[in-house]
Amino acid sequence: MLEMFFAPQSVAVVGAAREPGKLGYGVLSNLIEYGYKGAIYPINPKATEILGLKCYPSVLDVPGPIDLVVVVVPNKFVLDVMAQCGQKGVKGAVIISAGFKEAGLEGVKLERQLVATAKEYGIRIIGPNCLGIIDTILPMNVSFAVGMPPTGEIAFMSQSGALCTAILDWSLAQGFGFSRFVSLGNKA
Repeated sequence: MLEMFFAPQSVAVVGAAREPGKLGYGVLSNLIEYGYKGAIYPINPKATEILGLKCYPSVLDVPGPIDLVVVVVPNKFVLDVMAQCGQKGVKGAVIISAGFKEAGLEGVKLERQLVATAKEYGIRIIGPNCLGIIDTILPMNVSFAVGMPPTGEIAFMSQSGALCTAILDWSLAQGFGFSRFVSLGNKA
């Protein structure tokens, strides 16, 4: 039921960036650096290659199937991205983008539309407004966190990105391992 998050054969990063310091760069870099073995598809209409990988203008331009999409674009583009994901047959999305219910009434409306779009296409989502997810077993790091904890027996989930960051920092300092690490964000 959660294979799209913890056993994806392919991951697309929508909003992949060429510039270090941007969230889209951090997510793509983590995915590569921490040993993900599946297909990786950077999505950015203004680039042809990022971190040595062929870049695509949209998920619809990717030649193969996509199991998981990580969304790191401004909130005003997220609904279009989700509709494209639905057309592509994507089953899971980690939406790191912020500016939803945590940002006031307009954000609440946008988040409701996001949930409706996800339901329409049968896409399971984590987020929006989250740090991402880390799976040390697969391995896969689709977060913008700095570092990856050692492999361990305990999974950790939290709504709070600040708590996730603090626990990750502690984990790295202490050498304490986790199996999976999930930031839920707004829990849409």
